[in-house]
Amino acid sequence: MVFELKRIVRPKIYNLEPYRCARDDFTEGILLDANENAHGPTPVELSKSNLHRYPDPHQLEFKTAMTKYRNKTSSYINDPTVRPLTADNLCLGVGSDESIDAIIRACCVPGKEKILVLPPTYSMYSVCANINDIEVVQCPLTISDGSFQMDTEAVLTILKNDPLIKLVFVTSPGNPTGAKIKTCLIEKVLQNWDNGLVVVDEAYVDFCGGSTAPLVTKYPSLVTLQTLSKSFGLAGIRLGMTYATAELARILNAMKAPYNISSLASEYALKAVQEDNLKKMEATSKVINEEKMRLLKELTSLDYVDDQYVGGLDANFLLIRINGGDNALARKLYYQLATQSGVVVRFRGNELGCSGCLRITVGTHEENTHLIKYFKETLYKLAKEQLK
Repeated sequence: MVFELKRIVRPKIYNLEPYRCARDDFTEGILLDANENAHGPTPVELSKSNLHRYPDPHQLEFKTAMTKYRNKTSSYINDPTVRPLTADNLCLGVGSDESIDAIIRACCVPGKEKILVLPPTYSMYSVCANINDIEVVQCPLTISDGSFQMDTEAVLTILKNDPLIKLVFVTSPGNPTGAKIKTCLIEKVLQNWDNGLVVVDEAYVDFCGGSTAPLVTKYPSLVTLQTLSKSFGLAGIRLGMTYATAELARILNAMKAPYNISSLASEYALKAVQEDNLKKMEATSKVINEEKMRLLKELTSLDYVDDQYVGGLDANFLLIRINGGDNALARKLYYQLATQSGVVVRFRGNELGCSGCLRITVGTHEENTHLIKYFKETLYKLAKEQLK
């Protein structure tokens, strides 16, 4: 079985020549080539900044630092079949959502081809597919045992029987499940299917480790998505990362807008991957995981909360079930926590296998303590009213 990217990517996109912008050639000197305003930014407080100039279109310094970190923390460091990542393996987007949309546009012919998703999962895959007139096929995660793992046999059967499917989206750790998909299951699909790409969305991977990103050098049909929004705490700069073969990264970089990453986003992203800040990210992730276990213990000890959490403990949130799957009680609890106690969680009871479930992001120690107090008070009050 030989994977050929040229068979997967739409011909006009595979052969796309990237837009050449002014900053591709020169970045210093008297810059009179990009029709910028040489007098500087209009807001007085920004007069000493460089925001009147277009941003770096390539972000090579950030890409190099980011791939160096993923190589350093890789569990495949001694595997000769996995080569080190380089900047050539990376494409940056405005959040992972831009990357999702780009991959769908690159590979799927509108009105004809399809993607496969594994519910319950992140809804933007389907949103982007619908926008691009791409059909969405579903293969549910394993919910009977509460593991929310990928059913590889079912996935491979669907892929074998439907050659129009070009992309498989795997969220790991899952949202809203919080469960990391076993890498061996992802590899099984990669080893037995060559008609498209397997896209692994790892927004929460730094809370559990074991990224698949290094494996893009081993499996040419693997794409791994990551973001600075979660563990790095930079949701506001909207920066997502796509790890892929150098061949696919070239195509995705050719598709993107010339200056899609702003100067401010680029500046803060680069600061985030300096050694001291990487250590801070790791330390913060550790604290969040410790607080997650405190929340889990406190909340599952309450009456009307199932004593077994739902899904996994691999992200920065918990998925807990109220009263054996009581959607009405869970929805009331969600609403009253937000409107009466100022504590906002997410009702997920309409997702497959998540009846009666609330998704609770792990906050600071003080926020979590506040949550525990009002969660108990509100839940017991509502349960008492329900029993009348």
